[in-house]
Amino acid sequence: MNPAERLAVHDTLSRYAFALDRHDPAALEAVLTDDATWTFEIPGAPALGPVAGRETILEFVRTAWAAETGQRRHHLTNVVVRGDGTATAYLMLTSNAAVLTTGVLTFRLDHAGGEWRIAELVLAADNAWS
Repeated sequence: MNPAERLAVHDTLSRYAFALDRHDPAALEAVLTDDATWTFEIPGAPALGPVAGRETILEFVRTAWAAETGQRRHHLTNVVVRGDGTATAYLMLTSNAAVLTTGVLTFRLDHAGGEWRIAELVLAADNAWS
């Protein structure tokens, strides 16, 4: 994968995080494939998901946004992009500057129509959060 493609993947992951933080369903929709899946692995709890399909994910996120208190921020760091269209990143999720959880995000991305979109996301959280 050439440097421009790697940068485009980084941009997709950043747009994903900003969409969540800004409660912007249109921006989130723009970075997901139609058949995207999300799975959450949280210590001490059964796995959540996969939440399957872009529309189902958007409804899941809207429900989560309605329950949020404070300003959430998804900080993605140490992003590693692989040539096969996968990427991993550390996540630090904060609310009003307090750390709620950390973990590892694994993404599988598809390239279509000249841009990268998230086809699969798996969060392996380091701890539970409320």
